[in-house]
Amino acid sequence: MSDLRELYQQVILDHNKNPRNFHEMADATRHVDGYNPLCGDHYTIFVRTDGDTIADVSFTGNGCAISKASASVMSSTVKGKSKEEAENLFHTFHRLVTGDTSGLSAADLGRLAAFSGVSEFPARVKCATLAWHTLKSALDGQAESVSTE
Repeated sequence: MSDLRELYQQVILDHNKNPRNFHEMADATRHVDGYNPLCGDHYTIFVRTDGDTIADVSFTGNGCAISKASASVMSSTVKGKSKEEAENLFHTFHRLVTGDTSGLSAADLGRLAAFSGVSEFPARVKCATLAWHTLKSALDGQAESVSTE
């Protein structure tokens, strides 16, 4: 289990130092700002859809290692998925980071499993879910900023 935790920590550190899809998207269908006032995380999520499919997603901003890594993994995971698939991933991720792993399998989690340790630190759940809540708001067509408070 220690080796697995170390691997997960390495995944989070890698995505923090080398975030995927970290850029402004000029042709975004919509973009939404997300802010966590408790720790200062602030991101803008850019989404370009093609019908019901997430054709591209990116983000800009800054925050703690967990929030940036989560935004990076999220952007990579939902690209090419339908809005419904992305919403299902949102719910799966939220269950994972809040410790409700009943019925979740490794196949359900994939790269998201790296965030399984977040549930042990309740104050970090908002860091991990900020980008996901912001993406959900963008996909739901809401333009107002998202706050974790």
